[in-house]
Amino acid sequence: MFQKTLFKGLRWILSPFSLLYALVLGVRNLFFDINIIKQTSFDIPVIAVGNLSVGGTGKTPQIEYLIRLLEEEYTIAVLSRGYKRKSEGFVIANDKTTVEEIGDEPFQFFKKFQKIIVAVDTNRVNGINQLLKTNSKINLILLDDAYQHRKVKARFYALLTSYDNLYTKDFVLPLGDLREAKSGAKRANAIIVTKCPVGITQVEKNAIVDEIKPTKFQNVFFSSIAYDNVIHSNKNSLGLKEIVDYDVVLITGIAKPKPLLDALISKGIKFTHLNFPDHHNFSPSDVDTINETFDKLKNAKKLILTTEKDFTRLSDSIDGIYSLGIRMSITDSDKFDYFVKEGI
Repeated sequence: MFQKTLFKGLRWILSPFSLLYALVLGVRNLFFDINIIKQTSFDIPVIAVGNLSVGGTGKTPQIEYLIRLLEEEYTIAVLSRGYKRKSEGFVIANDKTTVEEIGDEPFQFFKKFQKIIVAVDTNRVNGINQLLKTNSKINLILLDDAYQHRKVKARFYALLTSYDNLYTKDFVLPLGDLREAKSGAKRANAIIVTKCPVGITQVEKNAIVDEIKPTKFQNVFFSSIAYDNVIHSNKNSLGLKEIVDYDVVLITGIAKPKPLLDALISKGIKFTHLNFPDHHNFSPSDVDTINETFDKLKNAKKLILTTEKDFTRLSDSIDGIYSLGIRMSITDSDKFDYFVKEGI
């Protein structure tokens, strides 16, 4: 309790820096709005997915939802910056590409979806240009975590905000967790409230819409997390119901693991949780710790479980490790799908 109070106190001490940061970003956004700083548009549809806050709003499931929605009608390329990758510049994924070269989330997209092209570049304008030079069939670009990357003028902006941490109730860094002021939400076409409880009521939705105050050009949607009922290793699959009698070592390197923990608990699955930072690069020492924790379990039925994202980094190091997939489930999905397709 004391640590939380101290942390909040320190944040308020930093409030002048937060105001300065917000001012600088506000001037930058104004310069984009009035074309003092150039934006680049493209002839093909570009969808930018992102958030105002730092991490943990569900961008990866949202990108995957859009891939599933549009892959039959378009030749899709997903462009990310490739957070924590060990390469530089523009990299396009191929059969020899490693997770270290492009980052965990782009590698996950590449492995899961066979019809799409995946590339990384911190310079999104250059990345799009390189993609179009590489493959003339590409006719739609999904930009991952690019809401603040304003040098690209996207045709459609999807802004995510967590149900339990709405951007409207937050502050700009370092006082809060916002990357830019709340007014930045006005650029969005769709505002998606993510990680909602499955039983969210219409009264709650109405209250959130009143809180967000969308413009007449915006639509607000609500989504929840849906976990797969089957876990997969490189060689095997098991139903979640089958592992109720198992002892599980759960490995997470994601921003907010609580929804996953709650889901496993609700299924009656017993687990020991080893929690690592988001996008963690697992070291040999980390792998040793995971294996030692697993070896200490006395139940003959036992396994190691992780997220799809962490599986990309651990599957070559830990034999037989399983991953649990996740999907975004959008309320009024037909309306959302139509809104996106009409918007691009």
